[in-house]
Amino acid sequence: MTALIRFWLTHQQELATLVAEHILLVAISTTIAVALGVPLAIFATRRPRLAAPLVGIANIVQTVPSLAMFGFLLPVPLIGGVGARAALAVLVLYGLLPIVRSTIVGITGIDPSVRLAGVAMGMTPRQLLRQIELPLALPSIVAGIRVAAVVGVGSATIAAAIGAGGLGQYIYRGLSMVDSTVILAGAIPAALLALIVDGSLLWLERRLSARRRVRSRRAVVAAAASLMVVVLAGSALWATRSPGAIVVGSKNFTEQLILGEILAQAIERETGLPVQRRLNLGGTLICDRALITGDIDVYVEYTGTALTAIFHQPAAKDPKTVTDTVRDLYSRSGRTLLPPLGYDNTFAILVRGEEARARGLRTIDDAARVAPQWRAGFGYEFLERPDGYAGLAKTYGLTFRSPPQVMDLSLSYRALASRQVDLIAGDATAGLIKGLDLFQLEDNRRYFPPYDAVPVARAETLLRYPQVRKALEGLAGRITADDMREMNYAADALKQNPADIARSFLDRR
Repeated sequence: MTALIRFWLTHQQELATLVAEHILLVAISTTIAVALGVPLAIFATRRPRLAAPLVGIANIVQTVPSLAMFGFLLPVPLIGGVGARAALAVLVLYGLLPIVRSTIVGITGIDPSVRLAGVAMGMTPRQLLRQIELPLALPSIVAGIRVAAVVGVGSATIAAAIGAGGLGQYIYRGLSMVDSTVILAGAIPAALLALIVDGSLLWLERRLSARRRVRSRRAVVAAAASLMVVVLAGSALWATRSPGAIVVGSKNFTEQLILGEILAQAIERETGLPVQRRLNLGGTLICDRALITGDIDVYVEYTGTALTAIFHQPAAKDPKTVTDTVRDLYSRSGRTLLPPLGYDNTFAILVRGEEARARGLRTIDDAARVAPQWRAGFGYEFLERPDGYAGLAKTYGLTFRSPPQVMDLSLSYRALASRQVDLIAGDATAGLIKGLDLFQLEDNRRYFPPYDAVPVARAETLLRYPQVRKALEGLAGRITADDMREMNYAADALKQNPADIARSFLDRR
């Protein structure tokens, strides 16, 4: 707890920004969901045959996992892409069901005799809605808004995977660094925010249930108007990008966070241009899509990953051939492959050091003989990509006692060290290899292609700002595998901040 409090105190400004982003994500999305959901529900009550299909569609949306929904929206024009825009679209979709359902229940649950009395008094359908149905249904509507807002608080943490900000940034950063303090730094405020939202709206719901008067309705309208003012005032936080700013992205693991900071700080030092960071994005697909759409200007990719996972070409073994092929493929879509940073971050098939020493294991072939007694754990990408598990198992004849467990790449190192699994696929430059006494097996059949770390940038950006190209080319060949391994160790084992690690490296070079 002391470490957590110290972290909050040393990151006060960042924490305040992330909390504000999180609140705005939830506030804006819930407001839009109310603006869409209540009229839809009113329309459905006037057309009873539409009510069931409408709720059914909303139910289907709820069954789609949050991260999958973010992925689906990446290529969608206007509402897709990386950042708050796509996150808001997803949160609105998740908020519609409880609001639509509760509004329909609230209106249809009104005693028919009350409506008949209004009709007998000469009220029009619009007057019935405004003066009788909505005031009586308000407690039920607020209950739906309460559910939508609490769901939004939880779902907004996942939005950090596509660069939408919020407290999820700490959670993803902590997962990538395997640092429980950083995870809790985001998880605890998010949980407290959910409790505050739930408690506040529960109080309002009970108050409205006890006093169904016009002034209560007016109070809700006033609160909604105030919320819209806050939303409009705070929405500036999500300007797509500052004028003239260079946007640097990264994937969601330690090495990428450090490389993202190295690129960003190098550009700042050499050019004086403002730099925005969109680090810790979900993975290869999200970073590549963000580069195509212009949501980011540059990030570090690996040549073997680009060849097989992005361009779906067969794996090749010669580093120059792979680099030349990838450079040509990128150039066809307005992207530029810059000179390699200097090291090859190939996949590392890892076992515990004590296991390797006890059994005399040196190569993947050696491990294949004992693998039927073992459990394996692999990251999501490794299981699916063409240069991943399926080809590895076929090349080496690998079989395990049960299907491989799927887990986050950053957590797999800890899972191996704690004997939850016996073999994983990590990164050759991972600092936790040294920190946890893990052993990298030799790829004696040369299955994996080269994975040279290379910055990939939008050609349009490099043409507009030639000084950015010069700054990035200045990093060519400057980072060795040992350098990267030491920097990853500093982040993963010594818990140093990636920005500080990058600054220290640039100061030395």
